[in-house]
Amino acid sequence: MLNVGSPLFIILPTYLHRTSNIVHNFASFVPMDFNNRLQHLVAEALAEDIGDGDHSSLGCIPADKKGKAVLKIKQDGVLAGVDVAKAIFAQVEPTAAFTSFKSDGDQMVFGEKAFEITASIHTILKCERLVLNCMQRMSGIATLTRQYVNKLQGYHTRVLDTRKTTPNFRLLEKEAVRIGGGVNHRFGLFDMIMLKDNHIDYAGGLEPAIEKAWNYVQTKKPGLKIEVETRSIEDVKKVVEIGKGKVFRIMLDNFAPETVFEATKIIASEFETEASGGINLDTIIDYAKTGVDYVSVGGLIHQAQSLDLSLKASFE
Repeated sequence: MLNVGSPLFIILPTYLHRTSNIVHNFASFVPMDFNNRLQHLVAEALAEDIGDGDHSSLGCIPADKKGKAVLKIKQDGVLAGVDVAKAIFAQVEPTAAFTSFKSDGDQMVFGEKAFEITASIHTILKCERLVLNCMQRMSGIATLTRQYVNKLQGYHTRVLDTRKTTPNFRLLEKEAVRIGGGVNHRFGLFDMIMLKDNHIDYAGGLEPAIEKAWNYVQTKKPGLKIEVETRSIEDVKKVVEIGKGKVFRIMLDNFAPETVFEATKIIASEFETEASGGINLDTIIDYAKTGVDYVSVGGLIHQAQSLDLSLKASFE
């Protein structure tokens, strides 16, 4: 259990690096699984919020007093973050009793209850804002993602997220996309090579960029996949010509739907295809009709609006 009266460094789990060392030790952080990443996120967020103590609670509520609270739904949408909330409470107080009434991915309606938590009142109050911040944000993203997914019903095309995320909150934003039915693109710069316009221009063109990236993969990161951004039909033809056996996906960036259709005919299923740039709920079906494998939509995350939830004391 976290001790709110302890100095900040005691609040953080011992496996975490001090902030000054995080950049230098990032390579050791990359392989962490979802649960370890979540523990890291929760510890950092609580440390930011609690500091040297939750003095509001310490000042008026006995430390050993138990209580119960209920997560109330105040807006319709897709629920996301229930499992995250459970993990947050468990990280602070492993013996807390968490009862779920709804699951991640469920449709939620105003007036419903998502879960009930019984724990130390100090634990409930320390975790309240973090739980709500996570769940409100995640539910907004999951709800918007579900709208895109529903639009694509009956089509081959699937919707991808992007790296246009909130710093240090990407883990849960991408998890919310998954809960909403979307597909996660690469998590970061480390788990896929994506040769975008700037990489290609700095490298001297498509051919040297692909060749250098391919050679790098063979010697440094075997198995790492390479995606290449194209900006014209000429680029598409070039990648099809030189990228076989090296490139696994071709991105069609800022192509109109009719140009995407033309490109998919040239590619002829030899590579995965992804349309990107300016795609929204009004245009996504036009892109799906082209037969493209994926559409990537940064707006799944950066345009989503948090939904209204509240955690209230319960005396039932």
